[in-house]
Amino acid sequence: MTQDGQEFDWDDLKVFLAVARAGTLRGAAEASGANHTTLTRRLSILEDRIGSRLFDRSKAGLVLTQLGEDLLPYAQRVEDEMVSAARVIVGRDAQPAGTVYLTLPHGLAMTSLMDDLSRFADLYPDIHLNMTFSNDVADLTRREADVSLRVAHEVTDDVVGRKLVQMSQAAYCTREYAKRVRDNEGEGLTLIGWHEPEDQVTAKWVQDSYYPKAQLKHRVSELVPLITLAASGLGMAYLACNLGDRHPDLIRAPFQKPLPYRSLWLLLHRDLRNTARVRLFVDYLAGQVKARRNEFWVAGTVPFVGAE
Repeated sequence: MTQDGQEFDWDDLKVFLAVARAGTLRGAAEASGANHTTLTRRLSILEDRIGSRLFDRSKAGLVLTQLGEDLLPYAQRVEDEMVSAARVIVGRDAQPAGTVYLTLPHGLAMTSLMDDLSRFADLYPDIHLNMTFSNDVADLTRREADVSLRVAHEVTDDVVGRKLVQMSQAAYCTREYAKRVRDNEGEGLTLIGWHEPEDQVTAKWVQDSYYPKAQLKHRVSELVPLITLAASGLGMAYLACNLGDRHPDLIRAPFQKPLPYRSLWLLLHRDLRNTARVRLFVDYLAGQVKARRNEFWVAGTVPFVGAE
């Protein structure tokens, strides 16, 4: 209840939460997609209606006042209830039509999963797929997505999860580079690194590989450049087998066996289990992946002590 006797509007609380999380009006505007001027005006109106400031202004940004700190947990609980209400409404949709919001890592865009998505769209033309490719983990409890494909060792979210398949990884290189590989634990060879310090010529994952004497000489920060550079002959790169085996210019480097990697998970929020379009999508994709499990878990893979 505000100073003039009116109840809080949910939109008012959304403005308050956006500013509290961002710490600045500009940051809140960018995060919420709102206009900076509009957000500033709405916050001023809210504080006028309350009759007190919710934030102290400073050069560093906005800091919650005592009143703001007291209000914050209540606003967060209201947000949680509104999100839960939206999930219940969506979860009661029994028609196999509408949009399925899917989030998945960039790397999966280069695998046969894209063929599965295309076939699903052909089978169910009234279901539209809205796909976000990102390495950030989507918060399914806040409806950032309906379904999430995740590559991980374990999943601890409050979601319904299926571990579809354990994945394998191996070192990949060009056919020309493979001629340089000898049965000498990688001595004289180069592995393309991944965020390691510049003065570091090895790493634990190198020591645990079949090429512990290979050196880290180059670094990348993203998967696509890693694959492209390996295909250009820069060195060997460790890749998930369902990704490396698909690339026309890469082969598995000699004198190795694939190593265990993370698992592929298919996740959704428990409130959406009975939504027709989501259930159809999840069941279809799970069936397709399990039917091709050898593409992910390569035959001949053996446990390797020290591998993550």
